[in-house]
Amino acid sequence: MSFERVAYGFVVSQMLGIPLGLLMGTRRKFHDLMFPVIEILRPIPPLAWVPISILFWPTNEMSIVFITFIGAFFIIVINVHDGVRSIKKEHLWLAMSLGATPMRMFRQIILPSVIPSIAVGMTLGIAVTWNVVIAAEMIASDVGLGRLTWEGYVSNTATVVLIGMISIGLAGYLSTNLVDWVEKRMMPWRK
Repeated sequence: MSFERVAYGFVVSQMLGIPLGLLMGTRRKFHDLMFPVIEILRPIPPLAWVPISILFWPTNEMSIVFITFIGAFFIIVINVHDGVRSIKKEHLWLAMSLGATPMRMFRQIILPSVIPSIAVGMTLGIAVTWNVVIAAEMIASDVGLGRLTWEGYVSNTATVVLIGMISIGLAGYLSTNLVDWVEKRMMPWRK
């Protein structure tokens, strides 16, 4: 269950966070509108969203996935946004002077330049999603590695707590390896 929750939250955070970061980085008016909102919401710890998510979502399962999503979402948005903003303007000016269309500049300059920032956001995001899902499961779930660890603590069973902790570590390790594999496919020039 914990893997499933992390997968849903992580994938949705990438699907929404990458386009939002790209839009914020490439569209000035969109940046001016959205960046203050992101900067107000970003410092709120993911676990502070638990009460509102329990009220907002109809099931505990959706609440936990939402909290997991929040854990990675702001990380990816800011990384992608900063990646776009760090592209040298001279490269874009040169492409425009050579007749590149905006779509071609996006495909051939902006997107390849942002891939390392996406990779960093993914690496940081997967770690945060595991931290958040464990805490959310301790608070609002009947199943999962977080709940297992919590029940071991409540029943004063150190063995269950250790099994839970080791399982969390292994799950995080496997997830990080999966993200690393995806990153290598995204950036074949780094081999």
